[in-house]
This record gives sequence, C-alpha cells and structure tokens, in this order.
Amino acid sequence: MDLCNINEIKALLARHGFHFSKAKGQNFLTQSWVPQNIVLEAGIDGTCGVLEVGPGIGPLTQQLCRHAKKVVAVEVDRTLQPVLAETMAGNENLEIIFGDILKTNIPALVKEEFAGLRPMACANLPYYITTPVLAALLESRAFEAVTVMVQKEVAQRICSAPGRGEYGAFSVFCQYYAEPELLFDVPASCFIPQPKVTSAVLKLTMRKEPVCEIRDEGMFFKVVRTAFAQRRKTLLNALASGFSQFDKQTLADVIAACGFAPTVRGETLDIPGFAAIANALADR
Repeated sequence: MDLCNINEIKALLARHGFHFSKAKGQNFLTQSWVPQNIVLEAGIDGTCGVLEVGPGIGPLTQQLCRHAKKVVAVEVDRTLQPVLAETMAGNENLEIIFGDILKTNIPALVKEEFAGLRPMACANLPYYITTPVLAALLESRAFEAVTVMVQKEVAQRICSAPGRGEYGAFSVFCQYYAEPELLFDVPASCFIPQPKVTSAVLKLTMRKEPVCEIRDEGMFFKVVRTAFAQRRKTLLNALASGFSQFDKQTLADVIAACGFAPTVRGETLDIPGFAAIANALADR
C-alpha cells in the first residue's frame, strides 16, 4: 500500500471510519519523497533503534522499518489502532505503543528496547505539541540525534543565532542539548488536510560534551527564561524582575564582571554568555 497516495489514504480512512482530529493536529503526508528524505537525512541504518512519535497511518514508520534494525512507535490516538494494524502488517521489527509520549519514561523505554543499537528519535510533530515533545526528547538525553518535522517558523527559531528576531529561550534550550541543522522545507501541499503554514525538517545532533562549564543547570535555565521574559528590557532590569533575592547593584556588578555593558540585552547573549551570568549568580 502506498501510504502517501491521496486516493489510497482516503479509501483506507473510509474503511475504518476514521476522521481527522483538529484537536490532535492531524495532517497526513501525501508525498512519498518526504518520509524517504527524512530517513535518509536522519542517517537511519541497520545499526539504529528508532523511537517514532506520532506515526499516524505510518508513512514514515514504513520507511523507518525498511532501514532501521528496530522501530518503536508511540501513538496517542487509539482510533488509529485498526488502521495501523492494516498498514503496518508484516513489519516484524516494529512495536507500536498506544500512549502519551509525555507520560512515558523515555530513557527507560530506550534502554529496554534498543540495547546494543544506536538510539535515534524521529517524529512528524503536530504543531500544538511541538515544544513539550521536543523538550522531552532532548531532556531525556537518550538519543544520538532527534530528527523532527515541525512548523518552519519553529525550526528557524530553534536554529537562530543570538541577536536575531527569532532567537529566544527555546533556541537556547535546544542548542544547549544539541546542534540543530535545518534540512529541508515541506510545503503545505504535501499534506491532507493542508495546514496553513510551511513545515521544515530539522535534525538535532545531541552534544556529547557541554558547550561550556555550567555549574547549576537550574540557575542557567532560570537566567535564560528571565532574560527573554520581557525582551524589551535590558538584561539588568530583566534579572532584577526575576531575581528578587539580589539587589540591583549586585546584579549590575555581576553583569560587568562577566564583561558585558550595563545596557546589554539578553537576546544578544550566547550559551557561554548566559552560563557566565548563571555561574556568577550561583557563586553568590
């Protein structure tokens, strides 16, 4: 079965009485080059165990099964159970788990399912849940790389450099855990139903070593969140709002000691810059 053929998709869904859920952000691929390129660019081969999030009717799953040693797909929508039973029949290296990835112990799942394999993650993420799912995959530190299809605007934000308009707290978060690379765009015309935006495929290669020394991860992320909470403010005023335990002069001294001007804004700092501020505050 061609899982990207629009006529076959419609017939398949009609057979099972399936209806798209706007709440679950369901858009199914209608162009076979997309899942093929995702697997190729992700570097999936016979040494890999792949966790897929949200297989849908299985076009990417099908390609993953052809290339990986083992695939575990986690799907939240149980109405897809009979559909996947039909479309994925015969894939002996596939296990489908019906559940919520955000309620799954990802490191334990990877350890149990992919012993001796290179663990990878792949997902065509619904727009409404991109941030929490991607955060969970990265925070698990369970994979060599995470390759996802997301809204293009989100992909650009994740890859953005300091000082650019798209750069924000989520950019820093993702770049803290991984090195992101924008692979290719996927037009809205490649889906049924068609979304209103362009998508993009992004590969995040997990860092083996931290970018720099960060003595207190909690403090680091609090500084980042505080710096971007009110972008128009200087870093000094933003930190003064978020760190009431320090007086403004102390914060000004910390910023100066880290080599930044008093008027510096958080959006211009890179990870080492945020780390310097966080380490100095942790020391205080």
